[in-house]
Amino acid sequence: MELDNTENEIDEGLYSRQLYVLGHEAMKRMGSSNILIIGLKGLGVEIAKNIVLAGVKSVTLCDPEPVKISDLSTQFFLREEDIGKPRDAVTSPRLAELNQYVPVHVLEGELTNDKIKNYQVVVLTETPLKKQLEINDFTHANGIHFISTDVRGLFGMMFNDLGENFVIHDTTGEEPSSGMIAAISKEADGVVTCLDDTRHGLEDGEYVTFSEIKGMDELNGCEPRKVNVLGPYTFSIGDTSNFGEYISGGVFAQVKQPKTIHFKPLREALNKPEFVISDFGKWDRPGQLHLGFQALNAFSENHGSLPRPYNELDAEEVLRITKELNDQNEEKVDINDKLIKQLAYGARGDLSPIVAVIGGLIAQEILKACSGKFHPVNQYFYFDSLESLPDNAVSLTEEDCSPINSRYDGQIAVFGKDFQEKIANFREFLVGAGAIGCEMLKNWAMMGLGTGPRGVIHVTDMDTIEKSNLNRQFLFRPADVGKLKSECAASAISVMNPHTIGKVIAHQDRVGVETENVYSDDFFEALDGVTNALDNVEARKYVDRRCVYFRKPLLESGTLGTKGNTQVVIPYLTESYSSSQDPPEKSIPICTLKNFPNIIEHTIQWSRDVFEGLFKMPADNVNLYLSQPDFIEATLKQGGNAKEILEGIKSYLVTNKPLGFDQCVEWARLKFEEHFNNNIQQLLFNFPKDSVTSSGTKFWSGPKRAPDPLIFDFNDNAHLEFIVAAANLHAFNYGLKGNQDIAYIKNVLNNIQVPEFKPKSGIKIQVQENENVQQATVGEDELQEIIKSLPEPSSLSGYRLNPVEFEKDDDTNFHIDFIMAASNLRAINYGIQPADRHKTKLIAGKIIPAIATTTALVTGLVCLELYKIIAGKKKLEDYRNGFVNLALPFFGFSEPIAMPKHKYHDKEWSLWDRFDITGDLTLQEFLNYFATEHELEVTMLSCGVTMLYAFFLQGKKKEERKNMRLSQLVESISKKPIPPHVKALTLEMCVNDRDGEDVE
Repeated sequence: MELDNTENEIDEGLYSRQLYVLGHEAMKRMGSSNILIIGLKGLGVEIAKNIVLAGVKSVTLCDPEPVKISDLSTQFFLREEDIGKPRDAVTSPRLAELNQYVPVHVLEGELTNDKIKNYQVVVLTETPLKKQLEINDFTHANGIHFISTDVRGLFGMMFNDLGENFVIHDTTGEEPSSGMIAAISKEADGVVTCLDDTRHGLEDGEYVTFSEIKGMDELNGCEPRKVNVLGPYTFSIGDTSNFGEYISGGVFAQVKQPKTIHFKPLREALNKPEFVISDFGKWDRPGQLHLGFQALNAFSENHGSLPRPYNELDAEEVLRITKELNDQNEEKVDINDKLIKQLAYGARGDLSPIVAVIGGLIAQEILKACSGKFHPVNQYFYFDSLESLPDNAVSLTEEDCSPINSRYDGQIAVFGKDFQEKIANFREFLVGAGAIGCEMLKNWAMMGLGTGPRGVIHVTDMDTIEKSNLNRQFLFRPADVGKLKSECAASAISVMNPHTIGKVIAHQDRVGVETENVYSDDFFEALDGVTNALDNVEARKYVDRRCVYFRKPLLESGTLGTKGNTQVVIPYLTESYSSSQDPPEKSIPICTLKNFPNIIEHTIQWSRDVFEGLFKMPADNVNLYLSQPDFIEATLKQGGNAKEILEGIKSYLVTNKPLGFDQCVEWARLKFEEHFNNNIQQLLFNFPKDSVTSSGTKFWSGPKRAPDPLIFDFNDNAHLEFIVAAANLHAFNYGLKGNQDIAYIKNVLNNIQVPEFKPKSGIKIQVQENENVQQATVGEDELQEIIKSLPEPSSLSGYRLNPVEFEKDDDTNFHIDFIMAASNLRAINYGIQPADRHKTKLIAGKIIPAIATTTALVTGLVCLELYKIIAGKKKLEDYRNGFVNLALPFFGFSEPIAMPKHKYHDKEWSLWDRFDITGDLTLQEFLNYFATEHELEVTMLSCGVTMLYAFFLQGKKKEERKNMRLSQLVESISKKPIPPHVKALTLEMCVNDRDGEDVE
């Protein structure tokens, strides 16, 4: 099998989520790039893992050094039985398993310039500065991209040299802006005005071109023109004075321009460094760390090793060298002695979270170097997480941190032996074992989290593994497809660190109200913390509520392509995840979807709705009719859409029930006519192309595009694709055998009589979103007629239709085929540019673009916060919420938002506070307790959605309730027993304070 990615088409099943981040062009360029990685401790293997998953042409490893026990601190592909063997030879086959398309080689013999010539990118880790300079002199002169990087305890750094003239094809990766035009002025600096409801989203200096303009035709398809932004809806584009008068219409589209960067070679950059800031709260550190890392290198040259952990003499020497280097500099920096000594104290440290952060960043830089997609780091980057050290780190001694010949020596060198025990005896719950979950478990296995006598890791995920997961969920292999994620992940990390065996408990129940008997009070009370690795907001909010209830710290994170964020939630300190919310997604108005689409997103959403309305809902309704005796009665009670539901059942069970595939083709042909011809004719009958509104403006103007009906032509591929997909899906509904033979289908189409359509008067069409269009009322007789025509369910005993459950990742099931065909036909109706399969699948499937680099980096940041939680840090300023965008690259960190505080009388309280009442009181006892103990009058009391008490309750009912125990009250009003696993009821109340005022 030829594995060169350039020769083969890109495997969209495997790379699907990543393709939405990088695009086909960038991935093709990556597919012709050979990468050399020098140094294979934790950082080297983290980088290699990320780029093998991403899919480059080949990866070559160079590190013949023998494996040591301390390598196991972060090198997840090494095992104890590998000690003494060459690092590269042992690692290579394990890396190769990650992606069948990426061969992994070991560099044979000495590293010479001749060998370096074979690579497009060379990455150096654990390499002395002298050697780095030597290699960079050669790579810079020969147009080879060069990256050097290292991690030292809680510090990390990188240097980028991508050559004299590095061209970036797309600096941000964001979709180019586009929008509809309302007006263009004819003047020396023509002003473009966009429609009211769409901001143009452009920035000064960007370029645009135009299409569909009437009047000022010269702009259609023009060379890109430079933009000067005047406001959110206006921008100027230079001289338009010699063009025709603008009449109407038009669309602008941003045209991305390449950008060239000139990188300095290492010798030059060393003395004149440029920095990308990793944390604006530490803006003064890069300059100091630039000298500090050089000082570590000099120390290492003098002594043959890095400074000993927390050795005062060694730290003093590193500080002295740093100051000497500073004195030789033209531009001096202020040296913070404590910072440089901390760098020296932990320099032998090797921490999985720091490795994950720097490894994710470097891997993305390699992909940028190969593809020209996104803006590279220019040129130095320094990062630290000193605030992860426990508060008592000041008293750590050399003895506390010296190696004990253990796989955790790299962590002990930074935190000490006692803290290693705390990590081992921690009890954490991981919710989700997908991309973030896999990376998290790998980091935890390296850290030894939960491996002690008291420790445990619980992990849950209800999903099974799919092929598209393998591109970034690196604990899984092709043979695992179809198996449970949580079990496979637990098994994979037991190989990385056998200490996790018996300490990682895999669950397969989703976390939610229905599983509170599994994840019960006892379960949560035994935990020390919870980490979310989820992909939806509702589940995140639920876990957040549980963490607030049980007062457990929560680590939260998410990714979207190259963007990632982390949030830490600490009891009695920060707000919770649910305290602040993103604005809701903007929905498309119904009238736009039904009648007035103007962009491809509208037609794709319409097509997705049609898919449900043809292949799922009618089949579901038929099955309910056949299986539920009271279905008709319940449907009639719904009123509004009862006729539609009943007519659907009649159509699918009686009038249009196919007996063979030919009738499915006929059905599909009539659906084509209905959607792409008849409905359009009706719309144009109601609103002819020349119609004007009551205010005298053209009806078909602004965002309203006038459509044209389609005349069916079976020689047109777009028409035929709709028929094939629709007929096969309809056949699936009835369990009939499908058919894709085009000649056969054309033959059937030839013999179909399509009734002529005449638009009707009196049909009302909704034009405005808030307009209420009254359709003709349905008489009882009419409904009864339809019901009479349905077969008795008993006559079809056991008969069921197969509803189509939408599945975006199976390319053989016709789902995306149908949605793309229908969407593009509608786009042709309305003169909208059709979309390819790739884009249709993204929008219809609501796919979240994802790439392993961002995931690795984000989980590293989360684990740096986990160190702080294990250390029991109590100050808000010790914690960090993070936001990164690797495309730009941008890093932003901030303190978490403090918990909001409220007051009643002179008592302060927050979301973390509550009244804990022991025992099952009567309602009266409960009311008395608050009146006497807290001087609060309870005016309303509820449990979930059940109202237990309100001040306005009348006489007898009120008295009866007051004498009942609260548990009885909940059971009698909700008419449900309290499940046996529930140990406490959560009650919400409204109260008045001692002055009779409402309390918030």
